[in-house]
Parts: sequence; C-alpha cells; structure tokens
Amino acid sequence: MEKGIPAHIGIIMDGNGRWAQQRGLVRTQGHLEGLKAAKRIVKAASVLGIKYLTLYAFSTENWKRTAEEVGFILGLVKQYLRAEFDFSRQNKIRVRHAGDFSVLPPDIQKEISDSIANTADFDGMQVILAINYGGRDEIVRALKKFALANQEADKISENDISSYLDNPDIPDPDMIIRSAGEYRTSNFLLWEGAYSELYFSDKLWPDWDKEDLETAILDFQKRDRRYGGVKA
Repeated sequence: MEKGIPAHIGIIMDGNGRWAQQRGLVRTQGHLEGLKAAKRIVKAASVLGIKYLTLYAFSTENWKRTAEEVGFILGLVKQYLRAEFDFSRQNKIRVRHAGDFSVLPPDIQKEISDSIANTADFDGMQVILAINYGGRDEIVRALKKFALANQEADKISENDISSYLDNPDIPDPDMIIRSAGEYRTSNFLLWEGAYSELYFSDKLWPDWDKEDLETAILDFQKRDRRYGGVKA
C-alpha cells in the first residue's frame, strides 16, 4: 500500500439515515454508527500514512433537517472531539476545521477551538472536520476576505482565491470518496477538488472499515493523473 498513497483524501460520509431506516431504527442511530465508522477510518488512515483527511461532517444545507437531528449530529461532533483526544495525542493527529465557524452554537465553537488549540503542535496526520461547510459558501467567504484586504479586483488570480480559503496551506485532495451509492459531490471542496480523483462506493457509511479505505486507495493507484495535460 505504500506506493502511490494519496496525501489528502476527502470523504463525503453518506448513508447514515438509510442505514438506520433499513434496520427499522431512528435516523439518529444511523448517525451514531456513522461516528463509529469515522473513528475507524481516521485510525486506518493514520496507519496507512495519509497526511490529510477531510471529513464532511455537517454541510451548510444540513440546517434544513429537523432541529432534533441537527442537535444530535452536532452533539456527536462534540462527543467525537472529546473522546478521541487521547488517540490524537498518542498519534500526534492535528485537528482542524473547515466551514463557517461563526454561526455554530457556542458550545460547539468552544469544543472545536479547544481541539484545534490542544493539537496545534502535533505533527502527524491532519484531520480537517468540515462542519457547517459548503464549497460555494467557502468561495464566497474567500472573496469577501479578498475584498476586505483592499486588493485590486481586476488582478485577482487563482492563487489569490486559494490563499483566502479556509485552509490554504493544505494541498488539494488527491481523491474524494463518497459512500452510499450517490454520484455527486454535494458542494464539497468545489475549488480544491477540481482535479481530485472521484471514488464512489455503494456501501453505506456506517459499514465502512479499513478494508474499504484500502480498496479505494488501490483504485486510486490505478488512475492516470494528467491534470488536463498529455503525458509523453
């Protein structure tokens, strides 16, 4: 597995609700099992040598769900950050955030901020939690920050926009994975994923484990990445 390991993988963790419905359970139970899957994949990615892992945990569109489900999902985020700190410390995993931080509930803001601060000096894999994240929203926020910097709009470049994104120092994802048989990117890393290899799996997210991640990486290793050019 060492040859051709992608440096950065983004994952759209889809299928929690369907997983629960198929078993006659409430949707929140599916999200709980999805959290367990996320823990498995973070650990597997760390062992495999992935440098950056972005998890699409809560989108800007997810606020449309019921207040109960939204509260449960955000509560799971808090639970994950607290429960996994020892693992992060042992494996030097750095926690980061992508998305509009300003409208998250204060307790969630504090939990994310504390995790970022407590792991800031760790030099292992970086886990970016996309919470209240939308690709279009990120680009809009980047352009607003650019405008506030009083730079000349007629001279704006791709590098200028990239520098104002949520995590400009993180390389673009080599691969974006989506579970649960859906074939769309759903507003995830629209700018950064321009040349990401896409991998779709029919398996619902709560059932994912290390073997599924390894299968996705093996598929990635077979790809011929030309970035719009032609190899000699």
